[in-house]
Formats: sequence, C-alpha cells, structure tokens
Amino acid sequence: MSQRYPVPESLSARTHLDEARYRELYQRSVEQPERFWSEQASALLDWSRTWDEVHSGDMRQGQTRWFSGGQLNVAYNCIDRHLGARAEQTAILWEGDDPADSQAISYRQLHEHVSRLANVLKERGVRKGDRVCLYMPMIPEAAYAMLACARIGAVHSVVFGGFSPEALRDRILDSDCRVVITADEGVRGGKRVPLKANVDKALAKCPEVHTVVMVERTGTAVARQEGRDLPYAQAVAAASPDCPPEPMDAEDPLFILYTSGSTGKPKGV
Repeated sequence: MSQRYPVPESLSARTHLDEARYRELYQRSVEQPERFWSEQASALLDWSRTWDEVHSGDMRQGQTRWFSGGQLNVAYNCIDRHLGARAEQTAILWEGDDPADSQAISYRQLHEHVSRLANVLKERGVRKGDRVCLYMPMIPEAAYAMLACARIGAVHSVVFGGFSPEALRDRILDSDCRVVITADEGVRGGKRVPLKANVDKALAKCPEVHTVVMVERTGTAVARQEGRDLPYAQAVAAASPDCPPEPMDAEDPLFILYTSGSTGKPKGV
C-alpha cells in the first residue's frame, strides 16, 4: 500500500521547474536528444573547446561517446567560473566530528586552497593521467584534494578511511597510485583513526609511491619518512596560489572508485 504526500504550495511555488515544464523538457530529450543535450551542456558547463559531435556509438552495445572533441575542466567549473560574481559567497560549509569545529569556505578561499595543493602535486611530478590516492577523514582538505587532482588532470582514487592497511595497499597497487594524500589521524564518533600509521603499513609493499602529503588533523606524533612525507600545511604555504586548469577531453577519467567487495572492479568516471 502506498501513500502520496502533496507538495505544499509554499514549496512548489519556488521550484525551478513545474510539472508542465518538466514534461516538455523530457519530451524534447526523447525526440531530439542531441539538440537537447547540446543545449544543456552549453548552459550548465563552461567549455574551453566546443565539441565536434554530441554523441556517437550505440549504448545498446556498450559503446558510446559523448561530446567528442570537447574540452573542459571540472575544477574550473566548480570554482573559477563563480569567482566573478560569487567570490565571497560560501562554497563549502563544513562541520567536523565536534559540531563546534566548523568552517565556511568561500569560493575565493577554495580557489586558493585548491590551486596551492595542485601546485604541490605538480612539484612532486604528478601529471595529467597520473593516479593519486586519497585516504582521508571528512575534512575540507579532502575536497581540496579531489579538486586539485581535477585541476591538473590527475585521476583521484578515494579509499574509505575505515579500510584496513591491506585494503588500502590493494587499491594503491591496482590503480598504480604514486602519491597518497592522508592525515595523521581521523576523528570519527569521538574516536581517533590512525590513518598515517595505516598508510605506512600499506606502503611497505607499494614501492612505487614516492610522495605522501599528510594533513595534521589532530597533531599527534607520527612516523615520517624523509624525502617521501610532506606536512600538508607547510607544503601548501610554500606553493603558488595560481594554477591554470588543465584542459581535459570530455571522456577523460575523473576518478576511480572501488566497490567495497573487490579491487578487481573499479568504477571509473
């Protein structure tokens, strides 16, 4: 048995689409898909190069490409295009494990944080197409790291901070990550999670990883390997706040996300 709940008029009056407009758009997407998606892509995203073809291939055969020849950058679309009119508006509202620990991060601040970290990665040899593992707590630096990778065209692979060193190791090896961004510890439900210690155990069998960038989240003393481990705050403070976004093809991968049951079936986007 199902029950329907009517939308209050006070809410429906403020929606972006009413039912009639939604049905109109849906019908256009079915009858003229290439024209419809071309219009949506132009309206919703900024492109550094316009596409040559909206769609090609056959989805029924699992072979399809979208916006071939088009180039854009995810970090630019998330941050830069908003700076002109919204630089001081809040882009990220973050609340820590303790609600008293919170931050409101503006687009201008986000742009600087991301650009500095992107330059740190570039200085450590990270280039377009390289993979970077993110094994982090739920802190603003996790968002900075994802966007920094996107800014320079690197592919990030987020590994849940609750996973064991062995699970982390397997994912680093499978995706061929050469850089790990982590924290000294995470805080979850009032309990501390030894992220850096787990990274050190994992990297004992990941000889290709040459850089670990570590956020000092709790300030606890952790082991550091000379030449490999970088304190996050010190590294980004020394980096330039200007990092031009890398033009990316529309079908270039953005991230790798593994299912929890196996490292053999990653989801690439």
